[in-house]
Amino acid sequence: MLNVKTIAVIGAGQMGGGIAQVAAVSGFKVVVVDASAGALGRCQENHGKRLAREVEKGKLKQAEFEAAVSHLNYSGTLDDIKGADVIVEAIVEEAPVKRELFGRLAKMFTGSQILASNTSSISITEIAAAAHGASDRVVGMHFFNPVPVMKLVEVIKGLQTSDATVHRVIELAKAMGKTPIPANDRPGFVSNRVLMPLINEAFYAWMEGVAEPANLDEIMKLGCNFPMGPLRLADFIGLDTCLHIMHVLHRDLGDPKFRPCPLIRQLVAAGRLGDKTGRGVFDYSHPAK
Repeated sequence: MLNVKTIAVIGAGQMGGGIAQVAAVSGFKVVVVDASAGALGRCQENHGKRLAREVEKGKLKQAEFEAAVSHLNYSGTLDDIKGADVIVEAIVEEAPVKRELFGRLAKMFTGSQILASNTSSISITEIAAAAHGASDRVVGMHFFNPVPVMKLVEVIKGLQTSDATVHRVIELAKAMGKTPIPANDRPGFVSNRVLMPLINEAFYAWMEGVAEPANLDEIMKLGCNFPMGPLRLADFIGLDTCLHIMHVLHRDLGDPKFRPCPLIRQLVAAGRLGDKTGRGVFDYSHPAK
């Protein structure tokens, strides 16, 4: 039996906001926590706009919209999540920061609460090692962007994660309208282990003059039936995120084939991170254009 009523989402960014929205629409009470008041405000505003659009499109009824909004709560402190049954971490993709957080969560939640990480590449085993006394309840719950649209949730079992925890997370993902698929705790899991080298190779092809970015993307779209070219996808994900994942793959697998392309390093150093900054591989400063 799932027995989950309240879900806490730590991190009010793009991923955390999306996870919270899906949970609220699915009937769960949600508390979104972020130390930044600005991030919380933007998250709440985005929820209102996105849910309203779902009503306009006929995907949500007015009553469902009102119910989802009533389920969403926002807080700047972890003290307000003490009654949660599931905690989903969606903070910055840095292992030391995640370890520190899960150490705190393990002290706060000493019952049967699930402690899930939305990490896209960091070892669940490493994160769980910091959650003393609760490592069997730490699990990877990797959603995909945009969360309200993408069906997949990678469920990652760390070395210490119990089978019962994995089963509960699979049932929770299904209750949120998602398709959960288990994967083992290896660098990048499945999705990023396969996707990021593809994106990285696209940057090498660009750097080596094989084709211009727009042409490279169009060839991959038409030739491989991709909905989005690899360079455009990199901008959508965030070049800094892509670079970080490539660093994890290169470091943890020790294979030179995962070496991040110098060009993506250069763009990140220049602050060209993609959609989030208005410019990455492509320029988004003129939307009409």
